[in-house]
Amino acid sequence: MKVLITGGAGFIGSHISDRLLAAGHQVCVIDNFQTGRKDNNVPHSNLKLYEGTIADKKFVDKVFDEFKPEKVVHAAASYKDPDNWEEDVATNVLGTVNVARAAKRHNVIRFVYFQTALCYGLKPIEQPITLKHPLFSGMSEGGSSYAISKTGAEQYIELSGLDFQSFRLANAYGPRNLSGPLPTFFHRLSEGKACFVMNTRRDFIFVDDLVDVVIGALSGNGSRGYYHIATGSDYSIKELFDSTIKAMSIKLEKEVEVRERGEDDVFTILIDPSKTENDFGWKAKTKLEDGIKKAIDYYKVFGITQTFTHLKNVDEKH
Repeated sequence: MKVLITGGAGFIGSHISDRLLAAGHQVCVIDNFQTGRKDNNVPHSNLKLYEGTIADKKFVDKVFDEFKPEKVVHAAASYKDPDNWEEDVATNVLGTVNVARAAKRHNVIRFVYFQTALCYGLKPIEQPITLKHPLFSGMSEGGSSYAISKTGAEQYIELSGLDFQSFRLANAYGPRNLSGPLPTFFHRLSEGKACFVMNTRRDFIFVDDLVDVVIGALSGNGSRGYYHIATGSDYSIKELFDSTIKAMSIKLEKEVEVRERGEDDVFTILIDPSKTENDFGWKAKTKLEDGIKKAIDYYKVFGITQTFTHLKNVDEKH
């Protein structure tokens, strides 16, 4: 296969690239390194890497024309500054339009997109959430610029007529992840700083389990449309923290502080992965403790200098 990966130096994109290269496929990576890391892509004879933004149509067209991909994984996204609406629109919406247009022009036969489960809003009307749940990414309930722009992009992809699969994700974690509570906990604990946990629950999907689905999609599994990638179970952030200190072999003098969630955060989003399990013959298999240990082992070697979140009003002590 010839696969182009936008955001291929990021957390999820780089793991997909590694898996494809190991299987002998040709890979082209686009990344602007706003949140991706250059050490996430090991040089390889079958890997081409282009530095630039997908918001630049000429750049996107040039890469597509030179590489001529058969399939596309669109993992690039803006999320590092929740107040930078302009960048979210430029990358997540316009950038997606540029990538989809180029994919259409090159007759790409499978287009994979990653969507946030926050497309269902902060007050889901069912638990677990099925694919029939309406989209509430913004409206008046405190939705984020990230969720709004990612959902708009998803709708443009459907409008394009491409053979697409949009994977609405639980919270992905694992080596190379720089967003969310796990890398934040590691970063602060490594520096001897205090932590707190939010009174929320999340479904955590390990990156290797997620990549299994993507490889299946690129191999032709499933049909055009929408899927959930999740374990189907949720855990409290306190449980995640406890597993983190266990993996780091740390004993705290006092119990971690538990705080109430902010207005743009949601108590839990538990999404139903049954369609994915049926269509792909797949099921998440990595236990949370095992996945956390693998992530911590990576952080110990490569370190963390910065973490990111799409949420507003993040306390500096987080």
